Amino acid sequence: MKKLLTKGQIALLVIFAVLVIDQIIKIWIKTHMYMHQRFQITDWFEIYFTQNNGMAFGMEVFSKLFLTTFRIAAVGFIGWYLYKIVKRNLKTGFIVCVALIWAGAMGNIIDSVFYGVIFTNPDPPQIATFTAIGEGYSSWFHGKVVDMFYFPIIKSSWPTWFPFVGGDDFTFFSPIFNFADAAISCGIIALLIFYSKYLNDTQTHLNLKRK
Repeated sequence: MKKLLTKGQIALLVIFAVLVIDQIIKIWIKTHMYMHQRFQITDWFEIYFTQNNGMAFGMEVFSKLFLTTFRIAAVGFIGWYLYKIVKRNLKTGFIVCVALIWAGAMGNIIDSVFYGVIFTNPDPPQIATFTAIGEGYSSWFHGKVVDMFYFPIIKSSWPTWFPFVGGDDFTFFSPIFNFADAAISCGIIALLIFYSKYLNDTQTHLNLKRK
């Protein structure tokens, strides 16, 4: 029986789905909520609108321009690698994992490259609006990545006897992230659990370089 979709088409479908869902969520959040506004869904799940200049889960280590340039270079490499593994007809699950990582990285690049020039700043009590290119809150490649998913699963305090942080509030899980971050994380975790042999297979990488 002929397959409905080729592995390349499956990869493109995954990429398209992640990008569309990610951008729909981010644009809705930006145009309906102001910074740090939150909606309590359950005791352990909130929609919390924030933005960051850094990498996944709100981390900030290097300059914004460096991070955006690094993301673009990484997406270029992952895209090349994805093309090679599709061409070599490797396992569909492995291809899907790489496609998830590529799409997630591209989703955050869109924020970094474009959002600064097409959106106004969502300072409370104002929400962001679309604006003419060049009249946004920042310049090209300096846009902020939109985050909104917050899972404070456990809220407690450190024991008073605990060194340095005794008595301080403690939250698990504290990072705020977006759909693109989730796609990257799911792709990486699935790779490590189910397809580590592909990552460690030197011969596979040598074959990819030859073709």
